[in-house]
Amino acid sequence: MSENCTHDCSTCTANCSSRDKTSMLEPLNEHSSIKKVIGVVSGKGGVGKSMVTSLLSVLMARKGYNVGILDADITGPSIPKAFGVSGQITGFDGFMVPKTSHSGIKIMSANLLLEKEDVPVIWRGPVIAGAVKQFWTDTVWEDLDFMFIDMPPGTGDVPLTVFQSIPLDGIVMVTSPQDLVSLVVSKAVNMAKTMEIPIIGLVENMSYVVCPDCGKKIEIFGKSKTEETAKEQGLDFLARVPFCEQVASLTDKGEIEKFSGDYLDKLVDKVEKLL
Repeated sequence: MSENCTHDCSTCTANCSSRDKTSMLEPLNEHSSIKKVIGVVSGKGGVGKSMVTSLLSVLMARKGYNVGILDADITGPSIPKAFGVSGQITGFDGFMVPKTSHSGIKIMSANLLLEKEDVPVIWRGPVIAGAVKQFWTDTVWEDLDFMFIDMPPGTGDVPLTVFQSIPLDGIVMVTSPQDLVSLVVSKAVNMAKTMEIPIIGLVENMSYVVCPDCGKKIEIFGKSKTEETAKEQGLDFLARVPFCEQVASLTDKGEIEKFSGDYLDKLVDKVEKLL
């Protein structure tokens, strides 16, 4: 134990003898049963974490699994928009009932608590972290095979809260090709290792654009070093996702469930093996 210890494990990442990790996990309510919980993480914003969460959820649901999404990006929620889900949630006896997408994916997001979806959530960190806990404990998820948690970027309050309070079976790291992003990814990877959270693998988004005339793959950010970063960190490099007009268009229309593509097949296979 550090001599500067405040005895508040909820705000600390130190791996000391006084920490009982199992005692910090928040229990599900009696209306919920979830077999596997996967966090989708990025070291910084704008790399496509919500897109990977959405596509992975769609592909797993398409395989016949019961899937839910906990949108932990409280101040920048985008999951409801991608799935065309809107309106305030209902509830009973203090519990919240998530919205259900066209294909049956259960969704809980801060935007589904607001009267208008364009109203900003202006909360401090501890309040945001508390809301994420409530999405886990007070939502009627029923029986899910997989829950995917769309995390906010970075290594701050909410990722720490999720890592400590929710029994994660693994996390997927999302990045883009720039060198700076690779550096930030390393920070997020080291946080996960410190918290002893298994890392399923690394997904690179915005890897290239395909020329519509000749079909050549153009790496507009230059030669990617993400695969090297994965090797250095001992991670599986699972996907290179291009700039994709189809995904952008479907997301804008709230029709992400119509996605077709094989970019994430390797990731899907690895996640499926967790069951």
